[in-house]
Amino acid sequence: MCARYHSVLDAARLQQFFRVKGLPDLMAAQAEVFPGGMAPFIRRPPEHSSGDEAVPAQEVLAGLFGLLPHWAKDEKLARSTYNARSETVTDKPAFRDAWNRRQHCIIPAEAICEPDWRSGRNVWTRIRRADEKPLGIAGLWSSWRPPGAARNLHSFTMLTVNADTHPLMCRFQRPDDEKRMVVILREEDYDAWLDAPAQRSMDFMRQCGPAEMVSE
Repeated sequence: MCARYHSVLDAARLQQFFRVKGLPDLMAAQAEVFPGGMAPFIRRPPEHSSGDEAVPAQEVLAGLFGLLPHWAKDEKLARSTYNARSETVTDKPAFRDAWNRRQHCIIPAEAICEPDWRSGRNVWTRIRRADEKPLGIAGLWSSWRPPGAARNLHSFTMLTVNADTHPLMCRFQRPDDEKRMVVILREEDYDAWLDAPAQRSMDFMRQCGPAEMVSE
């Protein structure tokens, strides 16, 4: 699971590694993000399939960390929907519509933070790519209209897989808890993930290679 991470807010890094153009106002986005916080995510623009060459291939938006489905009553639900288990994402009411509608997104992160309990106490540990490039985390996005609001609020969740056998990620979480990790996409899979139909989405739900990550 991932309940804390460091987002990518540097425009140059977003443009270089995620090929986004025309960055929006990310003033509300946070560098250190917790459930319910605002952070950037990347998706295909709704007009992407129109054939209009003026429409960019990717867009970055500010969204709430914690997916809010259309039936959410308020933003508090985000505190429990920030991660989606790949094994149950097709069945859980909070996530299944976004999954079936292939509302795929990429969450850019400089690093994720996980609790290491091996010493008997919680030691927050920063985990990043070994090559110091930003992480591209597979996620789902949604759009929700708060009661009485004039505009929609975007939100997103990170997809996760089992990490009991992962040499690095098995070190985190409480000793008796199942080990989980977010789905870290390969750069060459970014476009394929954003375009994947629902029936192929599960192909991307896999562990990241341990040699590609370091903890500090």
